[in-house]
Amino acid sequence: MGIRNGAEYRERLRDGRTVYVNGERIKDVTAYPSFQRIVGTLAALYDLQHDSAHQSLLTYSSPTTGDLVSLSFLITETAEDVARRIRAEEFRAEATFGLMGRLPDFMNALVTDAGARALFIAQREPGFGDNILRYYEECREQDRCLTHTLVDPQIDRSKGPAQQADPEAALHRVRETDRGIVVRGARMLSTLAPFADEIWVGPFYPRRPGEESYALCFAIPMDTPGLKFICREPYDNGRSRFDRPVSSRFDEEDALAIFDDVLVPWERVFINGDIEASNSFLVHGPGYALLQATIRGVVKLRFLTGLACHVAEAIGRTAAPHVEAQLGELVAKVELGNGLLRAAAQEVTIARREGLSLRALAAALWVFIPEAQMRAAEVIRQLSGSGLILTPTEQDFHNPEIAPYLEKYLQGKNLGARQRVQLFKLAWDLLGEQFGGRQLQYEWFYAGDPIYTRSRFYHSPAVNTYKAMVDRLLEKEN
Repeated sequence: MGIRNGAEYRERLRDGRTVYVNGERIKDVTAYPSFQRIVGTLAALYDLQHDSAHQSLLTYSSPTTGDLVSLSFLITETAEDVARRIRAEEFRAEATFGLMGRLPDFMNALVTDAGARALFIAQREPGFGDNILRYYEECREQDRCLTHTLVDPQIDRSKGPAQQADPEAALHRVRETDRGIVVRGARMLSTLAPFADEIWVGPFYPRRPGEESYALCFAIPMDTPGLKFICREPYDNGRSRFDRPVSSRFDEEDALAIFDDVLVPWERVFINGDIEASNSFLVHGPGYALLQATIRGVVKLRFLTGLACHVAEAIGRTAAPHVEAQLGELVAKVELGNGLLRAAAQEVTIARREGLSLRALAAALWVFIPEAQMRAAEVIRQLSGSGLILTPTEQDFHNPEIAPYLEKYLQGKNLGARQRVQLFKLAWDLLGEQFGGRQLQYEWFYAGDPIYTRSRFYHSPAVNTYKAMVDRLLEKEN
């Protein structure tokens, strides 16, 4: 089959999946008003693969069928392969301005990581290793769109899942049958859930001895019996693209995934109670998902920096030294992100399924990018002032009684009132509206609790190297 187009993507979503929004079960997610425009955004991304101007950038020939498949499934063997991945993923991230944390590219990359990790799992359980490799190939050949679940329900973080007042709350294995495993419980946060073909339940949370039934990894179709999704309130409320420039196009949705005695066939089981495999799974692989996430993060930082510059220019503040310094700081952060990304990607080996400098990518994703994006948002707020709040609607400009006042009093420096208001509406949608609030929270916790992720670097073996430098100096003094 190979790459599919937007129409094929839409059609596969009409499978009778169980999705609830605002207390209502949605019969067809492609027809639900708040979902129509994000489905259109995703469909357009699939159509890009068939555009002759971009096809060679976004695809490659399948090693098994020869069909064109998405380049986000490429297992790299050379530095040029990595460069190809970067170019393709950068293109798609720029098509969505870095605003979709769960582009299909991300899960494609994660499944490719899993395919590259199949040998590690096979050493512990040959059948499960075969399952992972086969699933990766199926996703590649069928161009599947995936969502995933990250963490247990946020009930009592001081206790593990088995010690909760209700140990059944977190997703766990209930029993095994000759057909597969039966699972029950819930997981959060499933971004892109209403618009995916399948859900990947991965080992993202550390498990301890005694929590074997919670140490799982599997993938199933969205219409699997017993699988339900309860979505948060949609942010696309039907407003025009003028009034809501980004939430009208890029609200990727988040959902609580509920598993009511769901049967997972054995061929879709990748980890089943193996705590060591569950806790080590993310380590044994090239890091394609990290690469994709870092690319998207840098692209979004570029976009935020461009917006900050536009805002400053619109109100004539670029000549102020402190404003120049703020904008220059953001440009410098973008260049740091660009350089870190390129440097990390160049550290490849020729050995198959070995790939990237995970330390450098992790540093970018876990520490640098969230802080840089937060700083960019802060600068935009500071530069915007009251202009971020005073943003009339598109309909106000269509009212002849008040439009002349708007044109006179809301114009900017070398910028008409309509263009200036639209610019500030973009800033407000990104920073002040529900969509913007979610963006800030999502990005800050994108790779987990920032305190935990930073502390991991302190426990890195590299710390001993840095301390040794001091020791050498002190030894020379004695």
